[in-house]
Order: sequence, then structure tokens, then C-alpha cells
Amino acid sequence: MEELANLPVEVLVGAAVGVAVVVGGAVALLLRKPAAVDVDAEDLLDADDRTAPATPRPAPSSGLAQRFFAGLARSREAFARSLGGAFSGDSALEDRLEALEEALIAADVGVKTAGEICQTLRSRAPAGASGADLRSLLGQVLRESIGDAVPLATHDGDGPLVILVVGVNGSGKTTTIGKLATRYIRDGKKVLLAAGDTFRAGAIEQLQVWGERSGAEVVAHQEGADPAAVVFDGVKAGNARGADVVICDTAGRLQAQKTLMDELGKVLRVMKKAQPDAPHEVLIVLDATIGQNALSQAKVFGDVVGVTGVALTKLDGTARGGVVVAVGRELGIPVKLVGLGEGADDLRDFDPDAFVAALLGNEPG
Repeated sequence: MEELANLPVEVLVGAAVGVAVVVGGAVALLLRKPAAVDVDAEDLLDADDRTAPATPRPAPSSGLAQRFFAGLARSREAFARSLGGAFSGDSALEDRLEALEEALIAADVGVKTAGEICQTLRSRAPAGASGADLRSLLGQVLRESIGDAVPLATHDGDGPLVILVVGVNGSGKTTTIGKLATRYIRDGKKVLLAAGDTFRAGAIEQLQVWGERSGAEVVAHQEGADPAAVVFDGVKAGNARGADVVICDTAGRLQAQKTLMDELGKVLRVMKKAQPDAPHEVLIVLDATIGQNALSQAKVFGDVVGVTGVALTKLDGTARGGVVVAVGRELGIPVKLVGLGEGADDLRDFDPDAFVAALLGNEPG
């Protein structure tokens, strides 16, 4: 204190002013209203959504056959391991066919379909068939089991093409809708999305983010709204605004299966009030990684809304790509789209020839 008393008055005054400035600044900082925190739209997307481009980009230069070959790497490697001596060795034909049937089942072709395929091979293969002969015959029978490629529906009448998309939560439904919208817009189409999944938290926002990225308009109500009302408004808006394509999202899970199916039935009925000939395509999105469970999902949805095509997602992420064969053979529903990667360009038209070649390891030239 004595030292302070001996200091000049000017120094004491300057120190006091400095302290006041510091204290005042601290008080102002404490009282200042916190700045608003920006929520990044990326946080609303699933992991694979975040790789989608902000704007549509040209289709990649690599051919479809090459993309199938790369995307089916896991399935092909697992299938080759399971085949064991089916295509090699001196074992009897019946032993090799049994090994082949086990390999098909392991690839999620399904017990029924695997048995039918091997029975066909048994009737066609000569007793002394070589591994190469058996491999070639297998390719033919797999190709026959899948059937011909079936494109997405088109619509030349009044109003837009209306696509209803169904599937359980987690199958990649919203992502598939966004990628499909991106593709249509790249082709010069005007697209409108109807956010009919009003029950899953964040579903509306995710679809809106995809709309912003792709350039598609989005019709949405608040969370918890009547899905049928959203779809009705979406189809009506598509007609009024001259849209070429309207893609309608739907709920993927309610408290009970019957409740969900009743809701989807209502959506279908109300949609027809907005456009009598809609929908022109009913796509079910199935997760390839769940294998045979995908078949039971397709059967349940098909009974209610009359599924016309399958979009099989995450095909590049599974070692059991044989589910493609089971879907076509057991359900009679064509696989129209497949997900072969995470980017917006990786939703591809299904090509049976490229699929069979890639599964059997026939690398495109």
C-alpha cells in the first residue's frame, strides 16, 4: 500500500481506467445474447447421403458392366470361396452339384430357388461335365431365373409420372428417392417430392435437403401430419406446377404392422383422388444386406399396394448378392434399380447380364 501511495497521480488514474475497461468488457461479454447456432444440413442426412453432390453431376464414364463388377466384389469373393470344388477337381457331378447348391444358399439365393437351379443343372449337364461346362450352365440358369430387365414406368397421359416409394425404415428409402430425383433432373425433367413419411423424426428434413441438392421441389406438412394428405397435396401440386415426375415418400414403421399397412392403403386411395391413374410405379426399397428377410418385406407390402418394382440398395455392401435371384424368382417382382455405392450416381438400372457376369467373376473387357 505504501508503494501505491508513493506512485504519481497520473499512473494511479491510468491504472484505474484500465481496470474499468477490462471489467466492463467482461460484464458486456457475459450479458451479450448468445449468437445463433447454425445447424448444418449435413447433420440431417444419413451417412451415405453425405456423399451426394450439392448439384447434379454428369454420369461417370465407367460402363455399367464395370460398375456391376466393382460393386459385387464382396458377393463374388464370398461366392467363389463357397463354391469350393464345384468347378474343379475330379469329384462326381452329383457331389459338385451339392457343393454348388450350398454355395447358392450361402449367397442368399434361398433354399427353394437354389434347389430348383441345381435341379435344372442336373437335367442339362452331361455326366462328364467339366468345371467350365458347369460354370457356363450355371450362368445360363441364373440368367433365366432372374428374367429380363424391366425399366421404370413412363407416363404419356395427362399429369406427371407418379412414383410411390415404400419400404421399412433403414432400407435407404429416402436416399433412393433423392438419388432418383437427381437422375430425373439430370435428364431434364421437372421433379416434385412429396414428404409423406411424417412419423419418423427427421425424415421430412432429410427429403428437403435432397430436394435442395437435386433441384426438386418438395411438398411437406409438419411432422405427425396425415401422410395421405401430404401425398394428395403433392400429386395435386405436381399437376398444377407442370411437373414431369412426382415421387412420394411414405412411412416405414408405425407401432404395428397392421397400422402401417392400413395407412399405406389409405395413401393409395387418396392419391387416386388427386390423379385417377396414379401411381404409375410402386417401388419397394429393400436392403440387400438383410438377405431373405427382404423377401418377407416385399410380400407384405406387395399385398397392400401392389409393388411393381424393387430398388435393391447396398448391394455393394453385402456378400450375399444372390438375393437378387431370389427376389425375381420367388416374388415375380422385377428388380429395376440397384444401389452400387454411396454417391448420387450409384443408383443404377438393373442389368441382369452384367449382374450374372459380375457374380461369376467374368470381368468385362
